[in-house]
Amino acid sequence: MTTKKTAIHKQYRGLGTNIRLTAFGTATATDLDDAYALVQMYEDRLTVNREPSELMDVNHAAGKHPVAVSEATFSLTKLALLTSRQNFGFNALIGPLVKLWKIGFSDAHVPELAQIKARLALCDPKNVILDEENLTIFLKQAGMELDLGAIAKGYIADRIQDLFKAKGIGSAMIDLGGNLLLTGPAPKHADQKWRIGIQDPFAKRGHSILSVKIGPCSAVTSGIYERQLQSGGKTYHHILDPKTGYPHENNLVSVTVFTKHSVIGEIETTRLFFNDALTDLENYSFDSEEIFGAVLVTKDRQIKVLGLKQADLYLLDETYTLL
Repeated sequence: MTTKKTAIHKQYRGLGTNIRLTAFGTATATDLDDAYALVQMYEDRLTVNREPSELMDVNHAAGKHPVAVSEATFSLTKLALLTSRQNFGFNALIGPLVKLWKIGFSDAHVPELAQIKARLALCDPKNVILDEENLTIFLKQAGMELDLGAIAKGYIADRIQDLFKAKGIGSAMIDLGGNLLLTGPAPKHADQKWRIGIQDPFAKRGHSILSVKIGPCSAVTSGIYERQLQSGGKTYHHILDPKTGYPHENNLVSVTVFTKHSVIGEIETTRLFFNDALTDLENYSFDSEEIFGAVLVTKDRQIKVLGLKQADLYLLDETYTLL
């Protein structure tokens, strides 16, 4: 006779989004509060949206001097820089360009080309010096800004998973707003697999077009549909290309990547979004065993699937074509 696993759920506010934590079995409200305290600790170090924080100290010292940071901030910055220097679209120094466009805010506008070029000069990841021995970060040019927001959510979700494991919590759902991490077996399904819905980019939040059946994983989604700017008869989205300074244009509306660790998912959504040469879906393979698969949604309502079994997919909206 199996014991039914009870669930405990709490909702918080942090990281600029709604945080939803659910744990099963013997978990308590205190366990979830401890996880939220962990979120607050890392947000205090990594935020660039308020003072004080370690990253704001680094940014204020740009062009002046190195700044010592915690080991966690240093290691995450190192990962962000190594990834940024691969030059595939991910860039942890793109903050000055983002603040120029201001897409998603009431004063968003299309900048002049000269302004874009000036900000692009501040986005070179090669102009950052990391000192491993002293755990310092130095932005060489005044006006540069380090922003780890693109991977901080994933990093924090992974740390919550570590905390839950240490507490003996076998199954949990960690939802950091667009970043979902599912740990252990799914208690509500006989096959112990989770069901993850892919959001319809053209509908209100909560309407899914595809259900994916999968084991423990992180699911990270990046899309162009939530923050946009209408100007001069054109629509501009918020995913800026660090090579051109303008929103990156292709046929994709959203990318969802399923990975072992959430921080990797944050990186790989960007890699796939900028991979305009991706055409051969059947023969596509990921370089890392870290990545389980991906779902790409196009502007012409096609759903492209990479690395996932057809038997684990269920189309929920017949207006879409599942390839």
